[in-house]
Amino acid sequence: MQYTLLAQSWPYPAEMAGRPPNTPPTPLGARLAALRKTASLSQSQLALAVGIPQRTVSFYERQADHLPSDLLPKLARVLGVSIEVILGLEAVQGNKRGPKSKLERQFEAINQLPRTRQQFVSKLLDQLLTSKGD
Repeated sequence: MQYTLLAQSWPYPAEMAGRPPNTPPTPLGARLAALRKTASLSQSQLALAVGIPQRTVSFYERQADHLPSDLLPKLARVLGVSIEVILGLEAVQGNKRGPKSKLERQFEAINQLPRTRQQFVSKLLDQLLTSKGD
């Protein structure tokens, strides 16, 4: 009886348990993995950015046929693509810039800091850029 209650309250599909299968990833999973790699993110970094466990990202990249609708906007923002690209409804545009680099994401994070912290980072960058590469 205990097992039945546990199985009913488990928040993940039963397919997520155990070792990853030796089957190729689903088209959605392969696309998600490719977009993540293009954005230079690890599974852990992507998971942290969208607020899910790393194991869930791994599952999505290997086996998922669909993604939760509330997760799609977060993934699109972090990966720098549209929801349509994630779902495979639209190809990644060659003339678009693509996902933001790590440095761009860091500058965006700095921009959210309080003014005094921004000034500190600015002074630090000035010192690094004006040094002669000692």
